[in-house]
Amino acid sequence: MSKRIHLYDLSRSSLISQVADWGYSEFYANQLWDNLYKGLLIAPDEMLGLKSELLSRLNYETVTETLTLKAEIRSRDGHTTKYLLNGHDGQSIETVLMHYENRNTACVSTQVGCAMGCVFCATGQMGYVRHLSAGEIVEQVLFVSRELARKGAALRNVVFMGMGEPLHNYESSMAAVDIITDDKGLGLGHRRITLSTVGIPAAIRRMADEGRQINLAVSLHAATDAERSLLVPINRRWTLGELLESCRYYSLKTDRRIFFEWALIQGENDTPEQAHSLGKALSNLRAHVNLIPLNPTDGYDGSASSLASAREFQKILIEYQLPSTIRQRRGIDIDAGCGQLRQRIELFNN
Repeated sequence: MSKRIHLYDLSRSSLISQVADWGYSEFYANQLWDNLYKGLLIAPDEMLGLKSELLSRLNYETVTETLTLKAEIRSRDGHTTKYLLNGHDGQSIETVLMHYENRNTACVSTQVGCAMGCVFCATGQMGYVRHLSAGEIVEQVLFVSRELARKGAALRNVVFMGMGEPLHNYESSMAAVDIITDDKGLGLGHRRITLSTVGIPAAIRRMADEGRQINLAVSLHAATDAERSLLVPINRRWTLGELLESCRYYSLKTDRRIFFEWALIQGENDTPEQAHSLGKALSNLRAHVNLIPLNPTDGYDGSASSLASAREFQKILIEYQLPSTIRQRRGIDIDAGCGQLRQRIELFNN
């Protein structure tokens, strides 16, 4: 497999160069691109408008399907489907499809495991295994797109919020963004893409300098260094002050607001004191806070805050003119939190 070219790793310009190296014109490269991203086709023999010699070369020298479905589970309300996909090396990753009233959103992974170690996250509890390639990230988007196409539906949003830290795997994550937003392919708008990160300041600044217009969501979870370091260990390396300064830089450079994710944990970070600290910390930022009751995991004893606590927290944020949304938890009955399906399957198999 390693000797073959993963077609989904290639941007359109790279695909044109590769096809040219094989002796075929840009016309055939564009035909191949259309088959991959508009036709959502996998096997070369299914593809239209390509010469037989080129099809033969694709069969022997390239690969498209490197992820295979290992398990699938649907929530009782029908709004969430979680897929466990096996990579070429047997490592598993998770992809989630969420159905809303007028849109379909895919949540994709960028790594096998995660090195950030957030204490309440099932992926963080399993540790880091490896980065995903750009093609493996794109392949998840195409997998979900095919599932939706069978039902006459289409994908509207993509969230880099599955297993792994996207900014730890910066090159592959951004290459995947460029491929899925290519207007001659899937054509997803940049503002339909959200990247969720625990916050790597240098990478956030790099995104700003590159002028990227995707949505940035920062997993904050605490508004003081002492509390955040307990929940998000990477805070011991990059303090809250460093993180928020990079966020200010990003917001000013891109003229975009930033979303801050806050997993509400009963009695831990849902207190009035934390709400006031958060309001003060974000007072000079274009920010929106997403308040999300904790998705429980086996490796963490904390429990989700009550709706009453969430509303009280939100009232305090209003005092600081800080907009916020209490998010509905999705897929609790199917362990839709990152890493939970993989964790469940591995425990069952062992």
